[in-house]
Amino acid sequence: MNASDPYYVQASALGTRFNSLLGKLARHGVSLAGTAELSVRGRTSGAMQRIPVNPHTYEGTQYLVSARGHSQWVRNMRVAGGGELRVGRKVRPFTATEITDPAQKAAILRAYLEKWGWEVNRFFQGVTATSTDAELQSAAADHPVFRITVSP
Repeated sequence: MNASDPYYVQASALGTRFNSLLGKLARHGVSLAGTAELSVRGRTSGAMQRIPVNPHTYEGTQYLVSARGHSQWVRNMRVAGGGELRVGRKVRPFTATEITDPAQKAAILRAYLEKWGWEVNRFFQGVTATSTDAELQSAAADHPVFRITVSP
């Protein structure tokens, strides 16, 4: 990766296996600490791509945060504009709007790290829930955030 590439931390082989297990659990109705399986249409293949995610509620609104950066699901979401969250038989279709304002993203990231930091801090390059607003705003460009609106 060169300096002009967007930030992205690819999962290791063990991480990929662990994510696969979390996705299977969510598909079968077992949500660990609030995880769900995200399905989003692939931007080139058109096939539904699945990955476990941590939907996060902040001030009454749900968000998806990409702790690993500009991942494939993020790139697919930008094209598809939405997807589905699944836990067992409960499937929630949604539309997604990317949050681009660094100050707004910083507040969402702080709340996300307060809840999920134990799992994702290693992807935030030293930024934590107790970091300054300026540090969180600086990290915001590396961690896409989508506001999701669940369809009725």
